[in-house]
Amino acid sequence: MKKTVSFSKRASNVFFHILTQCNLSCRHCYINRGQHGTRAVSRDEMESWLSLFAEKSPESNVIFLGGEPTMHPDLPFGIKKARELGYTSITVDTNGYLFHDFLSQVSPLDVDFISFSLDGATKGVNDSIRGTGSYEVCLAGIRKAVSMGFSTSLIYTVSGENLTELDQMPPLLVDLGIKEFFIQVIGIRGNSAEKGGAHLQVTRDLWQKVVPRVAEHVAGLGIPVTFPKVFLDETDCFECAGLVANNYFIFPNGRVYRCPLCEDYPLHAHEIKDNKLFDRPKIHEMDLFQLAIPEGCVMNKLIQPDNLSYGPGGIPRYRIACCLLKERVEPGCAPL
Repeated sequence: MKKTVSFSKRASNVFFHILTQCNLSCRHCYINRGQHGTRAVSRDEMESWLSLFAEKSPESNVIFLGGEPTMHPDLPFGIKKARELGYTSITVDTNGYLFHDFLSQVSPLDVDFISFSLDGATKGVNDSIRGTGSYEVCLAGIRKAVSMGFSTSLIYTVSGENLTELDQMPPLLVDLGIKEFFIQVIGIRGNSAEKGGAHLQVTRDLWQKVVPRVAEHVAGLGIPVTFPKVFLDETDCFECAGLVANNYFIFPNGRVYRCPLCEDYPLHAHEIKDNKLFDRPKIHEMDLFQLAIPEGCVMNKLIQPDNLSYGPGGIPRYRIACCLLKERVEPGCAPL
C-alpha cells in the first residue's frame, strides 16, 4: 500500500542537465537561463562530470535532463558512459520529440527508463501548458519507445491548470503501456516565478483529496506511482534531503545544487571548475538548510510561501515537507 520513501545515504541521485536548450516553451518550465547558462556540456565534460559522481555512494543513479536532453547529439554517448561507470540506474527525461533519432542510437539495455512529460489527459489542456502539437508527439514517442522494448514512465506536473484532468490519466497510462507514473507538484521557479505563478499552486485540501486517490487507482491497475509528500501529517518529523541525502542537481555552467528550490538563485553548494568538484564558500544553500522553522521546509518559506496557511497568532496550520520526500503506492491497491 502507500508508504513514505525515506531518504537514503546509500544512494546518490545525479540530476544532470546536459543543456538548457529546448524546442518547447512550457509555461511552468523551471529552467532559468540567466542562472543556468545557455551552453551545452561538451562530450569531454559529460564523461568527466559523470565520473565525478559515479562513486559518491554505493549506489549512484543518473537522470539526464535539459532543456530537452535528446537535442544534445552526445546524449547516447553519455548514457553508455554512465553504464560503463557503473551507475545503478539511468533515466532520460524527455518531452517526447526524441531528436537525433535517439531511440535508434541506444538500446533497452543502455537505459533503464525513458520518462516522458505530459501535463494533461487531453490535447487541449496539455497543449495549453506545453505547446501546440506536443500532446500527439509525446504519445507517438511513448508508443514508439514501448514498441522497441524500452521501459517508459510518465511525469505529470500537477498545477491549478490541470489538476482536474488527473482523474482521466489511469486509462491512458494503461493504453500507452506505461511502467511507472510520477506525479509532480509545480514549483514556483523559472517561468512560473517570472510570470507570477503563485495561483498555480494546489491547495492542501485539493492535493490530499485528489492525488493519493488517483495514485491508488493507478496502482490498482498494476502501475507503481510516486508523488511528493508536500504536506506533512501532524505526526511526521521534518527532514531536509539537503542534510541527510545525496542529491546533486548539475547545470551546464558548472553549478551544482543540493535542492531544486534554490535553482533560481546563486545559492549552489558546489561548483565544477576544470572538471573538478569544489565546495563553495559560505553562505549557500547548505547553511539555509540548517534553519529550523515551524513551517517545515525553510526554502519553501523563502521562495514559494503561498502554499502556507496561518492560524491565530501566526501559527502555521500545517508544515511543508522537503520537496524531495516522496510517497509510493505499489500495485495491489484496489482501484477506487
